[in-house]
Parts: sequence; structure tokens; C-alpha cells
Amino acid sequence: MVLSIDEVNDILDDFADAIPEVLFEGLNGGVNLLEEAVPDPEFPEGEMYILGEYMDDLLGNYINLYYGSFAALAEREHWDRAAWEQELRTTLSHELTHHMELRSGLHALDDRDEAELEEFRREYGLN
Repeated sequence: MVLSIDEVNDILDDFADAIPEVLFEGLNGGVNLLEEAVPDPEFPEGEMYILGEYMDDLLGNYINLYYGSFAALAEREHWDRAAWEQELRTTLSHELTHHMELRSGLHALDDRDEAELEEFRREYGLN
């Protein structure tokens, strides 16, 4: 099942409303749901997608979530609404954790992400 971008936006709004506001402090660019799919260029086409990114740049601090990436995986893996909700909740929480770690000078999640990517690279023979 592929949900519309409006349905996904509504789900994300509900999740965000349930998160303590203090976690959004310093996130001056908010959470953005963008239409595009973002395939990870390190991997074969259609195998790996970037679902979200925490951005800390000249525009400020913000989270981009990529509707098209979620939709591509949903179609390939035959997600139901519960799977959509789980993936959206997990990705938003993950990106908020990056935000909180940056604010506190930590990088444990960055380290874990890199270790997981390294494992995927090994599985795909990209090392």
C-alpha cells in the first residue's frame, strides 16, 4: 500500500504532536516532508534509500524526510498502514536523536549509522 503524501504528512503531524516540544528546540527549520525519492548512490539502484536526514548547515538545523523513498520501499515491500507508521516513527525519532546529540556534543548515533552502513557495504561487496 502506498499512502499519499498528504496521508503521510498527517501521520507525521500526529507523531510530532506527541513528542515533547523541548526536543524540537533549536530545530529552526522544522521537519520537512519532501516529495522526492533519494536512492543512496553507494548502492545498486533501488536497493537502498535515504529516508531522512538531519541537516545542520547555513540554513540552520532541520530534518528532511523523503516521501518518495518511503513510497518506493512501501511498494517494494508491500507495507500496510502499520508498517508506514512504524517506519515514519522510527525515522523521525532517529533524526531527532541526531539533533539532540549535536546539541549535546555527542556522536554515538553517527558512529552506529556508520557501522551499519559499513555492514551493508560488506553485504553488497562494496568494500
